[in-house]
Amino acid sequence: MVRRFYDLPPLTALAVFEACARHSSFKLAAAELNVTPGAVSRQIKAIEEDLGVPLFARRARGVTPTPAGEELYAVLATGFSRASDVIRSIRRGDKSRNVIIACSDVFATMWLIPRMPDFWRNVGDVTVDHLISDDVRTFRRAEVELRIRHGLGAWIDETAEFLFRDCLYPVCSPRFAEVHSDATSQALPRLPLIDVNWIDPDWMGWDELLLRAGIRQHAANIRRLGKFSVALQAAMADQGVVIGWHRMVQPLVERGQLVRFTELLIPSPGAYYLTWNTNRDLSAAAIVLRDWIRRVAEGEREAALPGDARLA
Repeated sequence: MVRRFYDLPPLTALAVFEACARHSSFKLAAAELNVTPGAVSRQIKAIEEDLGVPLFARRARGVTPTPAGEELYAVLATGFSRASDVIRSIRRGDKSRNVIIACSDVFATMWLIPRMPDFWRNVGDVTVDHLISDDVRTFRRAEVELRIRHGLGAWIDETAEFLFRDCLYPVCSPRFAEVHSDATSQALPRLPLIDVNWIDPDWMGWDELLLRAGIRQHAANIRRLGKFSVALQAAMADQGVVIGWHRMVQPLVERGQLVRFTELLIPSPGAYYLTWNTNRDLSAAAIVLRDWIRRVAEGEREAALPGDARLA
C-alpha cells in the first residue's frame, strides 16, 4: 500500500471536521455538505480513530471542539481559506476588482450604505459585495475580506483597526414623548420597552442598560423583536421606547422621526472596528475599500458625541 505523501487523514473527513467545528453542530454541518448527520458522525468517528484522540465533546445542544480539535480547526480553517483565495483568483483572473465586506443589518442600513455613494463617486472600478447578517455564523472567512464589527477590538486571527466609539440613549416617537413628557429615566421599567433578540453578544439590551444605569427593573415591560431596524419602526409607530445607538439613530433624530427620551445617556461598552484575516493578504480591491472607510471614520471621530463626550 502506498503511503499518503502528507500522512493526512482523507481530505473529505477533514472537510467534514472543519464544517462541524465551524458550526459547533453535526446537524448544521450535514446540511451545509448535503449529507446525512449519520454520515457526518461516521466521518468524525473515523478521523478520531485515525488520530487516536477525541476531537469533540458531545453535548445536548451541539458539539464543542476539544483542545486537539481547536488546534486542528485553526490550521484547517486557515488552509481552506487560503486555498479558497487562490481558487477564486484563478476563476476571476488577475484583473479581479471585487471585495466582500460583512457587517450587521443595522450597521449596513443606517451607516455604511448611506455613505457608499461617496465611494462610488471616487472609486469606480471596484465591485463591492455586501454580506449583511446579524448572525456571525453566516460570515464564512473564505469569502469575507473586510468586516465591520462592534466589540472590544480583540478577535482570534483578526487584525482589528479602531474606527470610532458610540453612546446609547433611549429614543421614541415624538407623540410617545409628548404623552410621557413627565417621565424620567427611573420610570423606564414601567413603560413599554422595545428590545432586540440580538445574536451578537456585544449588543446591549434593556436589562443590561438599566443595570448599568443603576435603575431598578422590577418587572420591566419589554417587548422583543428580531431586528433593530424593525424595533426602530415600532418605536416610530408610537409602540414604545428603544435603545438608540447614536451612530445609527442620529439621522432619524435629526429628521424628527425619533426623539431622545429622558436624560439617560451611557457610553457603549465597546467600539466599532474594521477587521480582516491576519493570516492572509488583502486584495487590491479590499485595500481600496479599507482606505476609504478609514477616511470616513476619521471624519466621524472629529464629531462630538452627545453630552460633549469627544471621540477618542
